[in-house]
Amino acid sequence: MRSLFYPLTAVLVLGGCAAKVVSPPGAPKLTAPELYHVPDFARVPYEPLTRTDAVAIAMQEWFAFGKPVDDDPPGSRPPLPEDQMPERMPGLWERVGEYWWLGQNADRPAAAWAGKYDAVGTEFSADQSDYHAWSAAFISYVMRIAGAGDGFPYAESHYVYIDAAARQALGQEQGWVITARRPSDYAPALGDLICTGRDRASHMRFDKLPARPFPAHCDIVVANPPGGELSVIGGNVDHAVTMKHIPVTPDGHLAEPNGALVDTRFDWFVVLQVAYAR
Repeated sequence: MRSLFYPLTAVLVLGGCAAKVVSPPGAPKLTAPELYHVPDFARVPYEPLTRTDAVAIAMQEWFAFGKPVDDDPPGSRPPLPEDQMPERMPGLWERVGEYWWLGQNADRPAAAWAGKYDAVGTEFSADQSDYHAWSAAFISYVMRIAGAGDGFPYAESHYVYIDAAARQALGQEQGWVITARRPSDYAPALGDLICTGRDRASHMRFDKLPARPFPAHCDIVVANPPGGELSVIGGNVDHAVTMKHIPVTPDGHLAEPNGALVDTRFDWFVVLQVAYAR
């Protein structure tokens, strides 16, 4: 599924203001409803997509949620009571709503979701949180606000942009700012995304990409000191924007040359290299 933007020039009228949209060759024409959620500074964009901006935006959101860190194995923490879930707290459920509103194309129902409300403003219970999972919306928000423009396939599910990055790596598509890399061959850089399968896809493999829809989770790299561990930030982890630390090989890879992962907690199967301007 393609993003809302492609390289082709269109002139649209939004709220009485003319907006020039530059998108890739052969793309469908854009319509006003696909654009009206996007602020001009991110739509144009005012500045090129840089690692500094992407990391700063992710860090800012982590600070907003109180800087939580979760380095425990997945599933080892007891579930949070509903009244202690950050995504449902005053000021934060609205923040999650901004991830949906700005990170998704405006013609998608999920764009109107928030931390505890559905698209028509009905509050859903905590046991429906998985259905309204916002981790991909968070990544989409970071990339959109950082200025990825038409180069990122904004989506409510991680597999959409993982598959797009895989098709680009195979030469089946072009124009994306993300390219899938094998964890044993490529060391994640600042602003890159690292991804793991979840649930039925917990043993997803790089060689299976692109794949049919599958559950996944991706984090953005915000620190990678030489010889150290990665610091990554993701959304909807413990119902918050959360940091975790990922051990790597001495040369910074998630996996050894034979494919063995250094981190035994998560099955990192792909790195999405982001083509930042700098």
